[in-house]
Amino acid sequence: MPGGDANASTAAALTPQSVRVARGFDRKAAGYRQHAFIEPLLRERLLERLDLIRLEPRRILDLGCADGDASFALARRYRRADVLAADLSAGMLGGLVARRGWRLRRRVRPLLCDAAALPLADSTIDLVFSSLLLHWHADPGAVFAECRRVLRPGGLLLFNTFGPDTLCELRGAWRAVDASAHVNLFLDMHDLGDALQRAGLAAPVMDTERLAISHQTPEALFRDLRATTPGNVLAGRPRGLLGRVGHARLLQALELTRRHGRLPTTLEVVYGHAWGQAVSGPRDSASHEVRIPLSRVRRRPSGP
Repeated sequence: MPGGDANASTAAALTPQSVRVARGFDRKAAGYRQHAFIEPLLRERLLERLDLIRLEPRRILDLGCADGDASFALARRYRRADVLAADLSAGMLGGLVARRGWRLRRRVRPLLCDAAALPLADSTIDLVFSSLLLHWHADPGAVFAECRRVLRPGGLLLFNTFGPDTLCELRGAWRAVDASAHVNLFLDMHDLGDALQRAGLAAPVMDTERLAISHQTPEALFRDLRATTPGNVLAGRPRGLLGRVGHARLLQALELTRRHGRLPTTLEVVYGHAWGQAVSGPRDSASHEVRIPLSRVRRRPSGP
């Protein structure tokens, strides 16, 4: 069908290229921690979800570790665990190694690798923690399959990523300029849930939240995006410069989104977790459910 071919072509154009992702983050590594503002917040929110799960991991994989803050937070949380800080960017890993004291460094080790081709043996990881990685990968399903392979029975995958409404204002503004690929195609929560099941991960749970940030000027928005992202890494990105007329159209379209004197930016955050295998009891072949004991789930603290 012509429509199907067009959709496939559009999806291919919006696929991130891993080499450009790695090189882009290499260039941003030196100033990443200084300029990151949303990334630390979403990382902390993901770490807080571990408060609700009874888990005593001995080997943890921080997949897409970036500046390594999550890796060291996980090492402090789980004192008996070793942490593999994995990333595709050598620049990011270099910064991680250079800036921390030896006590934690002994339990946090860098690992340069592609998330869809982990250099790890089967069933060797108790917890895979991944914050804001999946939208930079061309095939999240392949990443999930690798997580399933390396997780031990009862091991946990916990992740977040951006959903399809993320940067919707900027995406709409670019449509006023041209039809080229400028903003990532972020996957829907349900598509990610289906990919978890296809990968063989058990009892997936998904939810989303929407955040709104704003900037006074387009230049401030672009500055924040440039400081913490690898730039346009999409396969269908335009090869030439934008030009004065195109830039003016983009600014004009962004101005139409201004609310209460500021330019809004929507972030849709998708959270998910799933288990490497059934942690207790057989899988129900009729309902496709996996029974998980209540001892695995901690109660929320009472009170305010």
